[in-house]
Amino acid sequence: MADRLDTPLETRRRFIRRPQLDEDASGKVSESIARFLGTPRFIIYLTVFCLVWIAWNVWAPPEMRFDSAARGFTALTLMLSLQASYAAPLILLAQNRQTDRDRVQAEQDRQRSERNLADTEFLAREMAALRIALSEVATRDFVRSELRNLLEDLSAEREHDADKDPEAPERGRKGQRG
Repeated sequence: MADRLDTPLETRRRFIRRPQLDEDASGKVSESIARFLGTPRFIIYLTVFCLVWIAWNVWAPPEMRFDSAARGFTALTLMLSLQASYAAPLILLAQNRQTDRDRVQAEQDRQRSERNLADTEFLAREMAALRIALSEVATRDFVRSELRNLLEDLSAEREHDADKDPEAPERGRKGQRG
């Protein structure tokens, strides 16, 4: 025995080992049972079972009856109570496992949403940068108008030069021919 209350007792050696239950396996079994308990097939089976039980104990010969209608079908009531007492914890266990799965799924969905938001924000920034870059790029109409202006300026310069020196274009032409 421990001298102090905050010191744990020494563990005793057990001759019979406690069975180590795999929680995942027992959880899967409980889920499959809980799923079956929630099916119309189970309700039909249970209804047929109860009807046969009651019919047998009402109409069978008295020496073959095993549950008295006069006592309110005590054995049937006990069996249904036993079934309900096992069904409730199995259903709760299945719900707990489903809650855990939902929690993991919600976390994965949250992470996926964060990645999608980051990707969307990145794409929005890239689109804004492209719009800014495109607004600075010369358009086809702008380039054409600038070329027309330059062509008009060159034409005006030639005319101005031709007005100053009437022989200059002829000399330029003679030099080009020869």
